[in-house]
Amino acid sequence: MTFLDASAGSPVLGVGFTGSLASTRPKLGDHRFHLSTRTSDQLWVSTVTLSKGLRTREQEETVSSQFLLKGIAKACKVEATYVSELNESEVPDEYESKFDEDQELEQVINGQICFKVYPFSSDIANTKRKIILSGSFNPLHEGHLKLLDVAISICGDGYPCFELSAINADKPPLTVSQIKERVKQFERVGKTVIVSNQPYFYKKAEFFPGSAFVIGADTAVRLIDPKYYGNDYAKMLEILIGCKNTGCVFLVAGRNVDGVFKVLEDFDVPEELKGLFISIPADTFRLDISSTEIRRSRGM
Repeated sequence: MTFLDASAGSPVLGVGFTGSLASTRPKLGDHRFHLSTRTSDQLWVSTVTLSKGLRTREQEETVSSQFLLKGIAKACKVEATYVSELNESEVPDEYESKFDEDQELEQVINGQICFKVYPFSSDIANTKRKIILSGSFNPLHEGHLKLLDVAISICGDGYPCFELSAINADKPPLTVSQIKERVKQFERVGKTVIVSNQPYFYKKAEFFPGSAFVIGADTAVRLIDPKYYGNDYAKMLEILIGCKNTGCVFLVAGRNVDGVFKVLEDFDVPEELKGLFISIPADTFRLDISSTEIRRSRGM
């Protein structure tokens, strides 16, 4: 079985538990149970072989259930009062593997875990809603920081963070060293960043339902262009209405599109998607600079 945190976008604990306990008929094999827990940075596996004939079925269920609760508490790093009812011969056979930062990031890239959070911000999350500015951040610049501040002022509430996808729809995946180098930028400015493996916004919406995603007008125009959905207008509507149904919205800032500065109102947004997109007025935020231009000016 698997236990997932009720709020998507939060840390997840996976739990596996099975066993062969006393029954109405005598068993030829051992009475035993197996427990495994998995977090983003740790795998723990334990097998316990019980003394055969020592306990009733109900007593074996009590012993194994207590051991299960102990394992969950340990995985969650929660102190628990636990008095073991195992005897001296019933020693758990345990295996534990901890993952360092590089291994966690490799798991993000390979799709074994969905994301890794670097909580560099001193802000306290008083709400499950997130205000997320996604990008490649190569490099992170003042425009990104100002844009997220403006989004916060528009939304009123929500936990602000940046999101860096290790996987790009049109480019090779980032390497672990590239990810760590970009993450350092957020540590220097004290801003939380999420490293995910999902380049598509409809999947990001599933990861972080109810969130406000901050995007540029150049991204917004691609989101509503059927060309990116196999020239299927109905498919485009279906996917974006799915995003809308998660409670997510897109805050759209003006950007240069084909050499012309444009805002959300310059595009024909389908009526069904009107509530999904919210314009950030140009007089509230406008910065005609991009990471690409910064790299070019630095000869990168």
